[in-house]
Amino acid sequence: MNEGRRAARRQALQVAAKLLEEGGSEAVSTRAVAAAAGITAPALYRMFDDKDGLLAELAAYGFEMYLAEKREALALTPDDPVADLYRGWDLHVDFGVQHPAFYMLMYGTVQPGRRPPAADEAHALLVRLLGRAADAGRLRVPVAQATRVIHAATTGVTLALIGEEPSERDLTTSTRLRDTVIASITTDSPASSGSDLASRALALDAALQTALTTEPPAAGAGVPLRDTETALLREWLQRLAD
Repeated sequence: MNEGRRAARRQALQVAAKLLEEGGSEAVSTRAVAAAAGITAPALYRMFDDKDGLLAELAAYGFEMYLAEKREALALTPDDPVADLYRGWDLHVDFGVQHPAFYMLMYGTVQPGRRPPAADEAHALLVRLLGRAADAGRLRVPVAQATRVIHAATTGVTLALIGEEPSERDLTTSTRLRDTVIASITTDSPASSGSDLASRALALDAALQTALTTEPPAAGAGVPLRDTETALLREWLQRLAD
């Protein structure tokens, strides 16, 4: 795609995003977007195929906005993995409340196996935050399980808040749920020597996962185990963490 077409496509998305924010997905008709963008309907169809294609691109556009805001905000927080979990939760909920139409499109119309790449990036960011907590010995449960819990809880409370009248919306609902959920998957402080075997096992498992997925590994930093030995060790660590 040449630069001119890329710019025209971006402009059409920006116009569609404005219509979405103002009137919801019902306002994003191909005719309305084409007219507001100053292009013909056939040109819009060549860009996105149909309305479903346009909405899919808008969902990806929303995830890009969300990730940009979240990365910028997290970069300003202290280097504390558990504090980042609290901050990340609040950023997620705040984005949904501030951009309800986008959030509904991003999370309220999910279909199995059909997530935009930006949604995978958002998921990976949560996994990294939880991995850092595990590395620090601050996680009570495996990263994969913690990821599912956090994702389900943040999505659920955000959709619930969006469904309420703004005048009746009580954001302390999110705060209470956040504190309960994060406390259930994290430890109060780094595990001390000889204590909290589960979190120490998870910390070692997280360190192994990092070493296995870092390419290329630093000199002398690789895992000196065969694949079968590594798999067995990780299974034992997971059992110790149960």
